[in-house]
Amino acid sequence: MAGPTAPPSGNHPERRWQALTGICLAAAVVWLVFADFAVVIPTVAAEIPVTLPQLQLANNAFGLTTGVLVLAAGRLCDAYGRRRMLELGLLGMGAFSLLVVLVPGYPGLLLSRALMGCAAAFVLPATLALIPAMFPPHEQARAFGAWMGTTWIGEAAGPAVGGVLTPLLGWRSVFWVALPLGAAALWLVRRSVLVESRDPDASRHVDVPGLLTSGASFFCLIYGCMLGQERGFVDPVTLGLLGAAVLLGTAFVLLQRRAAEPLLDLVLFSYPSFRGALLANTVMNAVFGGVVFLLAVYLQDVQAFSVFAAGLLLLPASVTILAFIPVGGRFESRRGPRLPVMTGLVFLGVGALIMGALGRGAGFPVVVTGLVVAGVGLGLMSIPMSRALVAGPPLRLAGTASGVFKVSSMLGGAFGVAVFSAAQRYFEDDVAVDVARAEGLPQDDARTLPNALTESTLTDRLLSGVSPATKEVIKAVLRDAQEYGTGQAIWLAGLVAVVSALTLPLFWRPYRAHARR
Repeated sequence: MAGPTAPPSGNHPERRWQALTGICLAAAVVWLVFADFAVVIPTVAAEIPVTLPQLQLANNAFGLTTGVLVLAAGRLCDAYGRRRMLELGLLGMGAFSLLVVLVPGYPGLLLSRALMGCAAAFVLPATLALIPAMFPPHEQARAFGAWMGTTWIGEAAGPAVGGVLTPLLGWRSVFWVALPLGAAALWLVRRSVLVESRDPDASRHVDVPGLLTSGASFFCLIYGCMLGQERGFVDPVTLGLLGAAVLLGTAFVLLQRRAAEPLLDLVLFSYPSFRGALLANTVMNAVFGGVVFLLAVYLQDVQAFSVFAAGLLLLPASVTILAFIPVGGRFESRRGPRLPVMTGLVFLGVGALIMGALGRGAGFPVVVTGLVVAGVGLGLMSIPMSRALVAGPPLRLAGTASGVFKVSSMLGGAFGVAVFSAAQRYFEDDVAVDVARAEGLPQDDARTLPNALTESTLTDRLLSGVSPATKEVIKAVLRDAQEYGTGQAIWLAGLVAVVSALTLPLFWRPYRAHARR
C-alpha cells in the first residue's frame, strides 16, 4: 500500500501507542472470532440438527469471505481512508454478530459467520497500513512486533475463549465477543488516530472479474472437499466442483495477466523469498487450522470433555508460540529467514505427528505435548516468515505482498479444515453403518450417520427407531472410528508439514541480506 498523506499522530508519542493498542485489539478480534468457533461445534450440533460438513462450512465461511475480499479491501483502504475503513469494519463485525440471534437455526449461523468475515476483510489491511502511517521508521519494528504478537494471541487463544464463554453465556457468545472488544478498539482508534490516512493517487477501481473468479474458485475448491466427505470424491457433483475450481483459478490468472489494474500483481511470484514464505505460511495455517478443528471436535465428541476443558487443553500452543517468537527473530538475524522457517515447519509437523498417536489409543497428555512442540515451531517461524513475505519483494509491492500474506493465512486455514476433515472421513471405517443397516435403519439415514457427530441432535434423530442398547453400541463404534480417523488425519497433517519443510529449498533460494532490487 502506498504511504499516507501525513503522519496522523506525529507529535504525540503517547497517543501513537494508545492508537496502536486499539489497532492491535482490532486485529486480535478478527483472529479470535476466526478461531473460537471450532471448539463450540459439538455444542451447536447438540442443539441444531446439522451434519459435520455443514458445520465445517460455517466454520470456514469467516476465513473464506475474509480471504477473498481482503485484497480489494486493501485498495479501498488506500483510496477512501484507512481509519474510516477500520471503523466501518469494526462496526460491521459487531452488527453482523447479532444475526446469529435474529435469523434462527443454521442459516443465521452461516450468514453471521460469512458477513462477519466480509467486515473483517476491511479491518486487517487497515490495521497494517496505519502502522507506517503513524510511526517513524525507528519505531515501526516494535509496532509491527506488537501487532504480530496480539494476532497470534487472538488466534491461539480463540478455542480457550470459546470454551470459557460457552458454559457461561451459550455458544452464540463466541459471536458476540466482537461487540465489546470491537467497541473498545473503535473507541481507542477514534480517540487516538487524529488525522485520516489515505493515498491520494490510489485508484478506486476494483478488479471485479478477478474478485469474482478468485472467490468462486476458492469456494468451489473448499466446498468440493467438504462435499466429498458426504458424497464421495468420485461423485459427479464433487468432481464438478473441483473441476470448476481449477477452471476458475486458471481464468483468474489469465485475467490478472491482462488487467490494467489487477487485483493481484503476479510479478510477486517471481521472487523466490516470496514464493517460499507464501508456501510456508499457507501450509502452516492449513496444518494448524485443520489440527485444531479436529482436536476440538475429538476432545468433546469422543473423549467427552466439556467445552471449557477442551478449550483449555488447546491453549498450551499459545504459550510456546509467544515464548519462541523472539527466539525466531534472533535466529533470523543470524541465519536469514529460510532456515528458521524450515525449522519451524519441522517442529509443527513433529508436534502433529505426536498428536496423531491419539488414533492408537494415546491419551490427552500426548495431545498437550504435541501442541507444545507445534507451538515452538509456530513461534520460531512467525517473524522470519512475515519479514520474508513483506521485505522480500521490492518496496513498491510491499502493500500487495501484505495483502497476499493475509489471504494465504485465512484461506490456508479454511482449506486445512476442509482437506484434513475429508481425510478423517476417508480413514474412518463404516462398521457403524453396517450395524445400523442391520437394525433396519433406512439406507439414506445410514449413509448420513458417519457425517454426524456422535452426541448430536442429528444422530439421536437418525437412531430414534432402534433400541437404547443398540443405539449405544452404534455410538461406541462411531467413537472408535472417529478416534482412529482423527489420529490418522492429524498424522497426515504432520507429514505434510515435514515434507513441505524439506522441499522448501526448491522454491526458496538462500536469503541474501545485501541484495537490493
